[in-house]
Amino acid sequence: MEAFRRVQGRLAPLDRGNVDTDQIIPKQFLKRIERSGFGPFLFYDWAKDPDFVLNRPEYRGAVILVAGPNFGCGSSREHAAWSIQDAGFRVVIAPSFGDIFHTNALKIGLLPVRLPEASVRRLMDLATEDPSLEATVDLETQTVVAAGIRQDFEIDSFARECLLNGWDDIALTLRHEEAIVAFEAARPSWLPSIPAAEPAS
Repeated sequence: MEAFRRVQGRLAPLDRGNVDTDQIIPKQFLKRIERSGFGPFLFYDWAKDPDFVLNRPEYRGAVILVAGPNFGCGSSREHAAWSIQDAGFRVVIAPSFGDIFHTNALKIGLLPVRLPEASVRRLMDLATEDPSLEATVDLETQTVVAAGIRQDFEIDSFARECLLNGWDDIALTLRHEEAIVAFEAARPSWLPSIPAAEPAS
C-alpha cells in the first residue's frame, strides 16, 4: 500500500448523512474479482442525476470527500472503500463513520478523518461556495487546514504508523519474515511446512 503522509487538493462536499455502503457501491458490482476498477461505479444510483455533486465539472479531480455523519454504515463490503479510493479520493472527512468501513479504509491507505460536526459543516459550506478551495490533510501533524482554518484530528497510533509507512497486513507480516523462516526451518520434518517464498524480481 502507498504510504500516506500529506495530501493537498480540492474538496467535494457530499452533503448527506448515513451514507451506507450499498449507496457507495451497489451490490450488482460486487461480482468483480479484481480489487481495482470500482471507481466508475461509485455512488452509481445517485450519479444518474446530472446535478449530483460528483458529476459537476468543478469537483472533478477532488481528492478529499467531505460527508455527513455515520458515513459508510451498513454492510461490511470492502468494495466501498476500494471504490472511493479508485475514484481518486485519498481522504474522507466526516463527523463519524461506520466502524467496519473505517477499518477497511485504513487497511488500504484511504484516510478517514473524524472532525466535529460544526467543522465538517464549515468545510462543506466553503467547498460549496468556492469549488476551487483546497485543503491540506497532514497525517504527521494530524491536522486539516483550509481557508486559514486549522483543525486537529485524532487517529489510532498503530493505524497512523501503518499509514505513514505504507504497511498493509501483508507488509506487517513480512516484517517478521526472518523469524518465520527460522521457525519453519526448525519444524520437525514430519510436520507440514510452508515453501520458502521466491525473491521478488
